[in-house]
Formats: sequence, C-alpha cells, structure tokens
Amino acid sequence: MRRSSKTVKVGNTYIGGDSPISVQSMLNVPPHNTQENINQALELEKCGCDIIRVSVPTMESIKNIYALKEKLKVPVVADIHFNHQLALESISAGADKIRINPGNIGSEENIKKIAKKCAENNVPIRVGINSGSLEKKVLQKYGKVTPEAMCESALHSVKLLEKYDFDNIVISIKSSNPSNTVFAYRLVSQKCDYPLHVGVTESGTETLGSIKSFAAIGSLLIDGIGDTIRISLTADPKKEVEAGINLLKSLNLCKNGIEFISCPTCARTKIDVIKIANQVEKFLSGCKKNLKVAVMGCAVNGPGEVKEADIGIAGGNGMGIIFKKGEVIKKVKEKDLVEELIKEIEKI
Repeated sequence: MRRSSKTVKVGNTYIGGDSPISVQSMLNVPPHNTQENINQALELEKCGCDIIRVSVPTMESIKNIYALKEKLKVPVVADIHFNHQLALESISAGADKIRINPGNIGSEENIKKIAKKCAENNVPIRVGINSGSLEKKVLQKYGKVTPEAMCESALHSVKLLEKYDFDNIVISIKSSNPSNTVFAYRLVSQKCDYPLHVGVTESGTETLGSIKSFAAIGSLLIDGIGDTIRISLTADPKKEVEAGINLLKSLNLCKNGIEFISCPTCARTKIDVIKIANQVEKFLSGCKKNLKVAVMGCAVNGPGEVKEADIGIAGGNGMGIIFKKGEVIKKVKEKDLVEELIKEIEKI
C-alpha cells in the first residue's frame, strides 16, 4: 500500500497523493550551450521523462531556463547550490520547481527570500539532502553520515521553510550507500507527509549504478515509499529514464508501454533464446503499445508463463509456438520466430 502524502503541483505534473510515480532525469551538457541543452531535453521528453532538471551554476545559465520552458511540455526544475540569487532568478525565468540544499545555500535570510518568492509564484521547493553535504553540527552530533543524521538534516531544512509559512515541499535524502538510503527514507516517511523524491546519489556507471538504484528504490517502492524517482547514472541521461520506466513496470507501477519477460535458459532449451530475446527486446524498444510480451525457451515454463502475456513465444526443438492471450495461433520454424512474432505484435 502506497504511503499517504500531500500532493505537490510541478508545472503540469503532480507529485504525491495518488498521482502516478514520475520519472526524472537531469541534463548533463555544458550550461553555456543552450541549443545542446534543448536538444538533450527534447530527447529525454521523447523517451518518457516526466520531469527534467537542469543545473544553474551561473547567472548566464539562467537563459537555459527560458529556452527550455519555450520548447518543453514537461516541467523544468532548476538545480541550485550555494547562490540563493540563482534560485530567485530561476523562478523569474519560469522554473517549475527549485531544488536546493539548505545546508549550502547560505544564511537563513537567503532561505526566507527563496521561500517568499516561491510562494508568490506557486513554485515548489525540493529539499535535496545528500550524504556528502550534511551540516557540520549534524555530523558532529552523529559522528558520521547515518540515516538518522540525513533524516534530521532534511527535517531541519523543512522546518526552516515552514517557519516562513512555506509547505509546498518535496523531500529527497540520497546517499551513495543503498542501505543508508533505504533506512533514511523509511525514517523520514514516518515523520512527515511530504512527497518523496527517491534515488541513490553517485550510484555509478550504467550497470553497477542500476543495480544499486534498483536495490534501494525498488525496496522503497515495494514498501509504498516514493512519489517520484531518478536513477542517477554515470551514463547518457536517456539510460536513466529507460531504467526508471523499466523499474516501475517491473513493480506494476507503470501501465504504459511494453512489459517484456524472457526465461534464463537451461539445458532443456532447444532454440537460441538469448539471440531471439535480444532481437525481440530491440524491436520492442520503440513500441508504444501496452502489451506484455514473453519469450520462453521450452515447454516446462513456457506455455504457463506465456498464458499470462498478451503475446509470446514458447520454444521447441528447432521450432517455436506463438501464443496470443494464452491461445496457440501458429507453429513456426526457429529462423522465422522473431519475424512472425513482430507481425503479430503489429496487428494488435
């Protein structure tokens, strides 16, 4: 059962409440190249990214907010560190949300100014706490980075905003350690009802980073914790979006697009399942239909698993059977399996 939280409006998207869990990513091209930022953002939007974040390290980079807002349909989040004036200017430029780490934004007066302008423009703030940037007094209290320290830091920052009558808030408390991340989010989820942006920071390259992220984010989503997610990878941001969407699909938290299943193969397999599965997966990467597609290698698990799919293959001895909604529709030679499966998918 999903954790109950308040709903926050970010541009034309909602986070929290009973809104769908959204997938985020972040642009990683140089801020001085506005056209490159636009191009990458449009690619992310096309592949299903729900919310796009952009770094705003200088006053000059504010122009990217204006440009992105003109070209994108999805919300744009301004990522701010150290300089509160950048946050104020980003709001003026039309940013749909501001991400700040109050621990490095300067004085309480700076936080007050950001909260005031966000309130005036109905712009939410993501309080983004990372394990590497906790306040000194919190670190001194706990001696090291712990889930309790991260939770305390986040809630302290939230109280500062609430002090100035601001509660249009999303919280994130990320660590590069998946276990610390999970325990920190579990703690904060019990202490407030703000929506939670869930992720593992600095998780690593595409393969290892995805494993860490799936372990932490998947655990939290199964617990009902998490309203928006980012799979942070040292990779093309499109990989983050694809990974995020696939994670939600695997947990039945996203009903849009293809759900693909295939067997791990064994000595009973009489067809080249690995080759066939890769070919089918490649074809399905561009398919927008809401289907569950299965590729199975033998008669033991194949027919039973395929019955749960909208369409699929069960392999035999150099042959394969194509099922649709649990019914056998044709028997096909191995060399023609992928082609025939694709034909049937295109008919649906």
